[in-house]
Amino acid sequence: MSQSTTPPGLDLALTVTVNGERQEIRVPVQATLLDVLRERLHLTGTKKGCDHGQCGACTVHVGGQPHLSCLTLALSCEGREVTTIEGLAPAGGELHPMQAAFIEHDAFQCGYCTPGQIMSAVACVQQAQAGDADAIREFMSGNLCRCAAYPQIVAAIQDVAGQSGQGAGTAGAVQ
Repeated sequence: MSQSTTPPGLDLALTVTVNGERQEIRVPVQATLLDVLRERLHLTGTKKGCDHGQCGACTVHVGGQPHLSCLTLALSCEGREVTTIEGLAPAGGELHPMQAAFIEHDAFQCGYCTPGQIMSAVACVQQAQAGDADAIREFMSGNLCRCAAYPQIVAAIQDVAGQSGQGAGTAGAVQ
């Protein structure tokens, strides 16, 4: 857990929509999006892995694009929409198709990297980069799994891409 070194009074206002809810909070100027999500908004599904942008465990969507939240200044998200793993599934308790596919294909072992893997996997399909296993592996290369569940992760992504018809060349949205 990081500690703020900003003297009191140097916090700035941030308005951001997180998982569909508008948030108005004050944050230190140097606060990362990851720390704000976890420590201020108590959304602990996004994991702090390496804290250096090398493992992908902290991947969230900002404006619909995958971002490493440990390298994203929270204030750079002013007025934007942020989606975390907690906001991925539709209301009503159903799983997002990618979450269901990860379970179906046993695409997690310890589960620590799973939220970041799922957020990147959704982006992979949304951006029509799931054409074949090589393309998926290239897109997902920024997400590390210490348990080596990579074949299962690729299978889960291929499953969702096949269901949605959004493998390669057909841009669209996986809802």
